[in-house]
Amino acid sequence: MKEYQTYIFDLDGTLISSLEDLAASTNYALRQAGLPERTLEEVRTFVGNGVRKLMERAIPDGASHPRFEEIFTTFREHYMLHNLDATRPYDGIMEMLKEMKRRGKHVAVVSNKFYAATQELCQHFFGNYVEVAIGEREGIRKKPAPDTVIEAFRQLGVSRENAVYIGDSDVDIATARNSDLPCISVLWGFRDRDFLLEHGATTFAEKPSDILS
Repeated sequence: MKEYQTYIFDLDGTLISSLEDLAASTNYALRQAGLPERTLEEVRTFVGNGVRKLMERAIPDGASHPRFEEIFTTFREHYMLHNLDATRPYDGIMEMLKEMKRRGKHVAVVSNKFYAATQELCQHFFGNYVEVAIGEREGIRKKPAPDTVIEAFRQLGVSRENAVYIGDSDVDIATARNSDLPCISVLWGFRDRDFLLEHGATTFAEKPSDILS
């Protein structure tokens, strides 16, 4: 696998294992509204397009549900209080980031998770190993649009030359394609190899150290 100078990472399912906390907040919001809860595997299939889309998929009738905004707000409030309960970096991630820092690489995170949570999680777990962290916010299109990747390059002060995008989902494959970047698909995240192959993945990492090998 080629060694790059700039590494743009997805967050959930790529750097951090966050499914349990996402599911807990989803089910808390559903429970408060008297709606049926979702299994962990259902929530796994709902993630990837941001938390609003997660809740649209989790709530019966989605965004057309008359109490959608109330339920979504309950989710956000609960998640901001509980997003560190079970979430942690995947095994080998910290060692990989430390080695990138040692080699003088540029590292950014672009996520469809809302901005405050993206910033909080990256600062808590990664500190100065991640130079730039960009989440969902008004005025910038979410992935798979290339906007957050372009913004990451701008904040890093680098070009897309010798850069790579790393993620765990079909959204990430499309984001890399739309950003005109090569893509490394990780196999420890929310989607399996067969699913990723079906959506155009060509290069895989079975463990974090593979990304720098």
